[in-house]
Amino acid sequence: MTFVDEVKNAVTPRAALLVIGVLGLQLLFIASYVGALHKPKPTDVAFGVVAPQQVSQQLITQLDGLPGGPLDPRTVSSEAEAREQIMNRDIDGALIVSPQGRTDTLLVASGGGTVLSSALERILTQVEAGQQRTVRTVDVAPASADDFDGLSSFYLVVGWCVGGYLCASILAISAGTKPANRQRALIRTAVMAVYAVAGGIGGAVIIGPILGALPGSVWGLAGLGALVVFSVGMITLGLEALTGIVGIGLAVLIIVIAGNPSAGGAFPLPMLPDFWRAIGPALPPGAGTWVARSIAYFCGNAVTGPLLVLSAWAVAGTALTLLLSMRRGAGRDDGSAGTAPPAGGSTAV
Repeated sequence: MTFVDEVKNAVTPRAALLVIGVLGLQLLFIASYVGALHKPKPTDVAFGVVAPQQVSQQLITQLDGLPGGPLDPRTVSSEAEAREQIMNRDIDGALIVSPQGRTDTLLVASGGGTVLSSALERILTQVEAGQQRTVRTVDVAPASADDFDGLSSFYLVVGWCVGGYLCASILAISAGTKPANRQRALIRTAVMAVYAVAGGIGGAVIIGPILGALPGSVWGLAGLGALVVFSVGMITLGLEALTGIVGIGLAVLIIVIAGNPSAGGAFPLPMLPDFWRAIGPALPPGAGTWVARSIAYFCGNAVTGPLLVLSAWAVAGTALTLLLSMRRGAGRDDGSAGTAPPAGGSTAV
């Protein structure tokens, strides 16, 4: 047998295509992470301004015209309203201009990302210095001292996402990517649900009572974790049911390659390029990170939209898994149910 024949026997066309697909995912991974994170800078950060009427519009115009467009300023009626909007996550910071003295107050929320709050402090310090004024910073929602750079919520959600698609991948690899019938699809869904609850509770306990990395409700985080794990796991199972083993790669593309760098974890959303800022909130890592930070630092505010995003992924994955299994079951009823599996093969679960 020639060397070429040996290669043909060793590397099937299907294996070659899968290797090419893996190479594509590798290059996309590099492009996505480096593209999103290599040069973070604030752009159009939602920012409130509380100032006397005679200087308010002039100051907003000045802030709106800063080079690079770092701020998206808007008038806020009072300091109390500015604090409320920050806690509701409608704005990321606010400047309170003193009508008498020359020291103004900058409100930030490092719980939403210390990198962003530091950037706001740097920008406003420069602006105020140009007006011969000074600024003092007040952190309305400070990150925990044990939550370096506010990254714990992101890593928690990444762990949940990894668990979701690994569990789904193991179910597929161990007994066939496409469930043989609806009953077996229901079993996989039930297994995924139980695993999601265990993973959600475990992650919340580790990051809260054990490590003390995040404040906030342990049960709130546990519920979020269960939803994140289940949504990622079910969309992975759905993609596997649709495309076979390729579905694992598609899940990696959605969750790891597109989702993680756009999640607003390492750098909050206002510091990401437009593409990643646009897709982040619609993907499980971004939605999960937002909710985890809201639970930990913002009294659970502004979580309805992200929770609906996670629920939509879970529903879509579950529906895809069950509908495709019903179609396969119908195909077997047409005469294939009694067909023996190929020699050396196993029946899919």
